[in-house]
Amino acid sequence: MIFYDVKPGDTLTAIAKKFNTTVSSLILYNGIPNPENLAVGQCVVVVYPRLIHKASAGEGLFDIAEKYGVSLNKLFRNNPQISDISARIYPGESIVIELDTDYIGDFETGGYTYTDSGTPLIAGSMPFMNYLMPFTYGFDERGSLTELADERFIDIAHAFGRKCFLHLSTLTPEGYFSDENANTVLADSTLQDRLIDNTLALMQAKGYDGLDIDFEFIGAQNAYPYAEFIGRARQRLNRYGYEVFAALAPKTDDSQKGVLYEGHLYREIGEAADAVLLMTYEWGYTMGPAMPVSPVPSVRRVLDYAVTRIPREKIFMGMSNYGYDWTLPYVKGESVARSLSTDEALFIASENGAEIKYDTYSDAPYFNYTRDNLVHEVWFEDARSISARLKLVAEYGFRGCLYWNLSRRNVQNLLMINLLTNLP
Repeated sequence: MIFYDVKPGDTLTAIAKKFNTTVSSLILYNGIPNPENLAVGQCVVVVYPRLIHKASAGEGLFDIAEKYGVSLNKLFRNNPQISDISARIYPGESIVIELDTDYIGDFETGGYTYTDSGTPLIAGSMPFMNYLMPFTYGFDERGSLTELADERFIDIAHAFGRKCFLHLSTLTPEGYFSDENANTVLADSTLQDRLIDNTLALMQAKGYDGLDIDFEFIGAQNAYPYAEFIGRARQRLNRYGYEVFAALAPKTDDSQKGVLYEGHLYREIGEAADAVLLMTYEWGYTMGPAMPVSPVPSVRRVLDYAVTRIPREKIFMGMSNYGYDWTLPYVKGESVARSLSTDEALFIASENGAEIKYDTYSDAPYFNYTRDNLVHEVWFEDARSISARLKLVAEYGFRGCLYWNLSRRNVQNLLMINLLTNLP
C-alpha cells in the first residue's frame, strides 16, 4: 500500500505508470470521483494484488471462494467491481483473492445509516462491516416506539451475514433530542419496563440482532437513572441473546460541564452496557469555526480518559465519515457550515483548482477555495486520516469502531478497513 499525493500536472495514467499498476485499478480501489480532473494534493492509494484467480467457464463466486478457502465477503472486499452474489463471472476474468495488506489487528467495524440511503450504497459497505444500525427509533410518553422504514436494511445486513442493531434514541420526528422524553421515561421504572418490552417485541418481530441506546442532552439530573436504564435493558435483553450498546459523549474527565456531557457517566454506563460507542467526532461542526471533525489529539484525550473508566474490550471508537464546508470569516452564532462527503469535497477542490493540504497535527486533509468572492475552508476525511484513526483502535486494543455514518460514499474508507483489519 502506497499513499501518493497528486502533484501539479499529474494524470491517473502517469501515476499508474509510476507505480506499475493500472488506471482501472486506481479508480476501482479509490473510487475516484474526478478521474479526469484530479486535485493537487489529493490522496491516491496504490494497491497491489498478492493472489489473482483467472475464472474458468461456468465458474461462480461460490466456487472461487470454496477453492481458496475464503469468504464471499472477502471476495467482495477485494473486488469492488462485483456488487452482489448474482454478478456474472466471465471466463478469463481476473478475481483478486488476496491483496498486499498492512494488517494492524483484528477488531470489529460497523456503522449507522439513514433510512433514505440508497440500497446499493449500504450493500456495498456491508462486506466491510460487522454491524449496521438504521437511524433511529424514538418513543413517546407512553413508551411506544415511532415507526421506521428499516426492513430493507435488516435484510441487507443479514444477506451479508452481518448483525443489525435497533437504534433507540430520544430523537423526535422534528429532528431534535428531547430532554422531555428522557425526563419522563427515566423517572418512571414502570414506563421503562414498558419501553423495553416494546423494544424487545419489535426486535423479535423484525429480526434485529441487538440494541443500541443513544439518549443525548439529558443533563446531570438523569445521569444515574440513565445508566440504570441501560443496565435494566441489558439484563432483560441478554436473556434472549441480544447485546446492548450505548453511545457516550466525548468526555475527557468526570466533571466535564455541559448538558451533553453531564448525563453520561463513563464508569456506570460502561458497567451497565455490553459495549459503548465513544462519539469521537464533531469538534468541527455546523455552527462552529472551521476545523477538523475528528482531530487526533482531541480524540486521544477522550480515549485516554475512557480507558480509565471502561474496559478496552467494551469500547467502540467513533469514526467520522463526512466533512464540512465553511464560509469565512467565521461569525459565532451566524455562520453555518455545510456538511459534505469525501466525494463532494474532492469535486469542489478539483473544480476550483484548490490544493489539498494535510495537517499532520490533527491528521486531516483540508483546502481553501474562493467562490462568488467568498473564501471557503473545507475539512474532510481521506485514506490518510481514516488510516490514522483505525490505527488508534488497534493501538488502544478496543473492540472496534463504528462509523457516523455510512450514508455518504467514501470508497477509500472501505479500502483502508480492508487493508488494515482482518474481517471475516
